[in-house]
Order: sequence, then structure tokens, then C-alpha cells
Amino acid sequence: MSEKNENGLPFIIVLGNEKGGTGKSTLAMHVIVSLLYDGYRVGSVDLDGRQGTLSRYIDNRKRYNEKNHHKTVPCSEHVRIEESHTHDSQKMLSIMNDVALKTCDVVVIDTPGSHTELSSQAHGLADTLITPINDSFIDLDLLAHVEDKEGTPNLSPSIYAQTVWEERKRKIMQSHSPMAWIVVRNRLGHLFTKNKEKVDSVLEPLSKRIGFKLASGFGERVIFRELFLSGLTLLDLGASEEALTFSHVSARQELRALMNLLPLDKLSLKKASRVNK
Repeated sequence: MSEKNENGLPFIIVLGNEKGGTGKSTLAMHVIVSLLYDGYRVGSVDLDGRQGTLSRYIDNRKRYNEKNHHKTVPCSEHVRIEESHTHDSQKMLSIMNDVALKTCDVVVIDTPGSHTELSSQAHGLADTLITPINDSFIDLDLLAHVEDKEGTPNLSPSIYAQTVWEERKRKIMQSHSPMAWIVVRNRLGHLFTKNKEKVDSVLEPLSKRIGFKLASGFGERVIFRELFLSGLTLLDLGASEEALTFSHVSARQELRALMNLLPLDKLSLKKASRVNK
């Protein structure tokens, strides 16, 4: 089995949707660090260069290492990209051929919360697409339109789901390699139990209809604010001097459940062959 994908690129994980405020960058960072701790060579690309949340997170992480030489944490090979107004259908491929990224086993790409040319190209290269949404019908509208208060989805998917469908078809035709799609639900808290039930009634059948897997995301993101400033993730706690709480442990279990959904068979073989050399 080839160590690279059919197009000669590393395994590509894209964090994407067309809505902001869903925790894409936080989730991207945790996926990156989880892969690093699992022994993979990881690259990261921030396509949301204007906002640059993932890039600032990684910068904070590097500063943490500079201050804590005795207890450093692993970092990815990172590239930050500003959106270009000139159309270049090969721009994303050029980015992926960056020398630092070409040596990686896997590259995690964080996209902006809006439709851009580069984001569209990244979706087309994805081996796995992770779409975080909040447990609300506003976010659910990203996937399908809801006709009534009972939460019955329209038969036709929303514009973003159509975009993903087209990119999946194109990827199959070009590389004969399927794109896995995982929708991650971030919980909005216990006050929204009734709303959660309604969203459940839509997401379960919808996942079968348009072909994605469901995963639980993080709950209230208060615990991530200080982690962002220090550049740390839940997985670094314990290895660092930060205290580990029950909330942290629960969130780490949720992250592990998500990572278990990723089709990393090829990556595992590649890592094993490198280690055994």
C-alpha cells in the first residue's frame, strides 16, 4: 500500500462548514495534538488567515515551549494562508506541496466560516471532513432545511451539504478515494434538553440520507479559554502543570471517541513502516 494518497499528498483532514462560532479552530487544534501524541508527523494549515485563530493558538503553544524547556509539548508544522482574490484552481495543491507539509503523515486544515475559493479547494482534497455544529436549528440549517416545528427536514439538502456532495463525487472520480464526513455536535448546555431532542430527531435520519457519521463534540467551551492563551489542549493537561478536572476528563473521552471515527488505517501502516526502519 502506498505511503501517500493517490494524489501523492499526505492524509488530509479538513475542519469545515460555512458558519462561524462552532469551535472549528479549537477542535482542529485538539485533533492535531491527538495525532501528534499518537506519533504521527502532523502538518497544519490555517486558511482563515484574516482571523487566524488556529495560527494564534499554535503561536501561543510555541511560546509555552519557550518558557517551559523542561516540559515542552509537541507542535505541528504550520502554514498560515491569506485568502487571495486572484483565481488559481491549483492554489491548494501548491500549498500542500510546501516542503514542510510534504514530509508529514497527515495535514489538518482549518477553514473560514464562509465560502471561499481556497476553502472549496480544500474540501475537494479532504480524505476526512469534520463539520462541527452547535445543537441548534440555526446550525442545522447548514445541513438541511427544516420545514416545521417538529423538525422534519426537507428532502433536498442545504447549500453546504450540496457542496460537500459534489466534492465527494469529484474526489471519487479523480482519485477513486472516498471522503469520510463526520458531523460533530457541540452541546449548548442542559437548558436546551428539549431542543436537543428535536435536533436528534432530525440528525439521525439525516445522517443516513446524506451520508455522514455523527460524533459528540465539546460542551460549554469556557474551559478552553485559558487553554488557548497558554497554547495547551486537554491532552496536554497532566503532562503540564495544569490541574485535571472531571470536566476535562469527560471532554478528553469525547475527543478520543471522535478520533476513533477517523479512517486512519493507512496512516497507522505508514507510521509503523517509518518506526521500523
